[in-house]
Amino acid sequence: MVDDELFSLSIEVEDALARRRPIIALESTVIAHGLPAPQNLETARRLEKIVKAAGAVPATIAILDGKLCVGLNDEQIRFIAHGDDLKKVSTRDLPVAIAARWNGATTVASTIWIAQRAGLQVFATGGIGGVHRGSGRDVSADLPELARTPIVVVCSGAKIVLDLHATREWLETFGITIAGYQCDELPAFYSRASGLPVDVRVDSPLEVVQLLKAQRRLGTLSSLLVNGPVPREAEVSAAAIERVLEEAMAQARFRIISGRDLTPFLLAQMSEKSEGATLRANIALLENNVRVATEIACALSNNTADTF
Repeated sequence: MVDDELFSLSIEVEDALARRRPIIALESTVIAHGLPAPQNLETARRLEKIVKAAGAVPATIAILDGKLCVGLNDEQIRFIAHGDDLKKVSTRDLPVAIAARWNGATTVASTIWIAQRAGLQVFATGGIGGVHRGSGRDVSADLPELARTPIVVVCSGAKIVLDLHATREWLETFGITIAGYQCDELPAFYSRASGLPVDVRVDSPLEVVQLLKAQRRLGTLSSLLVNGPVPREAEVSAAAIERVLEEAMAQARFRIISGRDLTPFLLAQMSEKSEGATLRANIALLENNVRVATEIACALSNNTADTF
């Protein structure tokens, strides 16, 4: 049972939990801080439509007036897309957000924390945070949350602005199983391959369910990281990515941008310098990951009685 003073579950989510219907958790930072207008609102609505069309329930997660909201209506999604003074809320910020009655968009870390405690089992996003380029001391809160929150996370690897090799090592060190969905290499966000191996290849939703079943029997507390590559038609070549990323990082250094503001800045700069190619890839991989996650959630729902 969730704490009603902390959580606000939509009627659709409450009904789906009671009936054991498939639910897909979705983050709100991508709406508030990850995509520009008007693509942010359009994409948020489209992702929810993809989930519904496949027979599942979308649960976009955000902080509204200090409440952990699981499942937003269209008016709330519009507010997240266009609201003023919307905080970016990671796990460490949750106590402050509740006490100060913030309105905020949840990161990967805080979204999976909220989703898992609300009873959701599958989360879809674009890319996870990771180890930043440079000294290796700047590590996203997404990583430790993945290490301690048992939920299926469908993504396209870590965001390309990060150190993918160091992030892959971090995930291995902390025991997070990395599955490649119909691929043998860890995707590189906008590009389909990174040269980094996955731990296991899975080619169907049922294979993901079997992995999850094994995790639960073992008592594993970490997430199951399912990585799907960007659709081939939307892929941006690794060479083109490195070129625009170097230019974006030079701009960040010139403007002294760092911390939680760095990744959104770099992604926006890369979209501008690539004439929108990276933005199109970002939206395409988001949509694809939501489709894959919904298929997994439906397979999980069909196997719930036997599995858990």
